[in-house]
Amino acid sequence: MTARVSRLRHQLPLLVWLVVVWNLLWGTFSWANLLGGAAVALVVTTLLPLPAVEASGRFRPLAAMRFVGRFLVDLLISSVEVSWLAFRPGRHRSAIITVQLRTDSDLLLTVIAEALSLVPGSLVLDLDREHSVMAIHLVQVRDLEHVERQRANVLGMEDRVVRAFGSAEDIARLDEPGTQTPETEGTERMSQQ
Repeated sequence: MTARVSRLRHQLPLLVWLVVVWNLLWGTFSWANLLGGAAVALVVTTLLPLPAVEASGRFRPLAAMRFVGRFLVDLLISSVEVSWLAFRPGRHRSAIITVQLRTDSDLLLTVIAEALSLVPGSLVLDLDREHSVMAIHLVQVRDLEHVERQRANVLGMEDRVVRAFGSAEDIARLDEPGTQTPETEGTERMSQQ
């Protein structure tokens, strides 16, 4: 009985979210839609259960505000750069880079990958969970120095996410000597487009 209650408590936010989405899809909040959405949410979560995601971290409001603020700045700057590429004639270089991350938390790796993919001009292509290596496609690179700056930006994003949402062990891993600029084992491929 306790396992069921614990499972329901962990799935309650998902159930509420599914009910809200159901009502938004119908375009109106009514008792029928609320009850129907609750029934659909229960059926979906019972027949298609998601694996539990362990959230071992802690929410730090100041670090989270720093993460969100920098994310919004990156979003604005990258949007302008990608817009400029669309109007600028000629060829440009793109690259695929790999970055060795320092965290191994599934939740933090997901947040990092999503944040990087939401910024125009970069897209996470692959995430090697075992080795915490992320492959990223960059739309515009100028030279190898620019590639290294982009790699440093990815590590900076990881640093901000871990400090905002990570556990004490994750933060300690960031602060270990020799992990400030991790070596990557992958190579860059730059192409002309």
